[in-house]
Amino acid sequence: MFEWFRRRQRPVGRTLQLRSRGDLGEAMRVDFAELAPDVETFLGQAAYLQLGFFETLSELIALTPELAEKESLSRAAGAALIKHQELVALIRERGADPTQLMLPFRESLDAFRRNTHGVRPQETMLTVHITAGLLDDFYLALSSSYGDTGRRVARILQADDDRQAIVDILGATIESDEEWRWLLALWGRRLVGDTLLVARAALRHGHLDRADEAKVEPVFSELMGAHSRRMDAMGLAA
Repeated sequence: MFEWFRRRQRPVGRTLQLRSRGDLGEAMRVDFAELAPDVETFLGQAAYLQLGFFETLSELIALTPELAEKESLSRAAGAALIKHQELVALIRERGADPTQLMLPFRESLDAFRRNTHGVRPQETMLTVHITAGLLDDFYLALSSSYGDTGRRVARILQADDDRQAIVDILGATIESDEEWRWLLALWGRRLVGDTLLVARAALRHGHLDRADEAKVEPVFSELMGAHSRRMDAMGLAA
């Protein structure tokens, strides 16, 4: 259905002006002017996503018995909360009500969180690392459509996310029992489809014609490349 879900080649194009700490590598710069949602929609979705990451990480803290792991997860949760708060501050600065901008996305993004919540805490940790990475990269690419506001959003999203602690916890889990490797690799592959659907739904048009898909395909190809690098870094097959 979506050709860019499957393709991995890197087409020739212009370099993205804004990158996610190098995660996008040689990502293409695509003109989203006709596909990007209005700025209020963009800000409301971005802010609610960060709030959702914070909420999931907070739940994980409560479920984790080891104090050192709690502290590590708390850093990642704190980073997501700061991003949410800074996006909310930007919304208020523009004269809008953050709650009203986020409310339309509550139902769909809460459903996304439920659908990607693992049975085991380690699966949910991987969920945060993978989905937040993919969506932060996507919103960074989208931010180039919004002038100074987009540049400010990009700076917020590019701040340290403190998710390396999650990678370290998962690495220790895999070392303790190799069965975790294939289980987490399988879970990571399952996450991709749901996450890319969230990204696609953020675009202005609900249905992309052939010309629109050609415009966004380079970015989605690069998102998949960055996802593969995240999985590889953990010793997991993407």
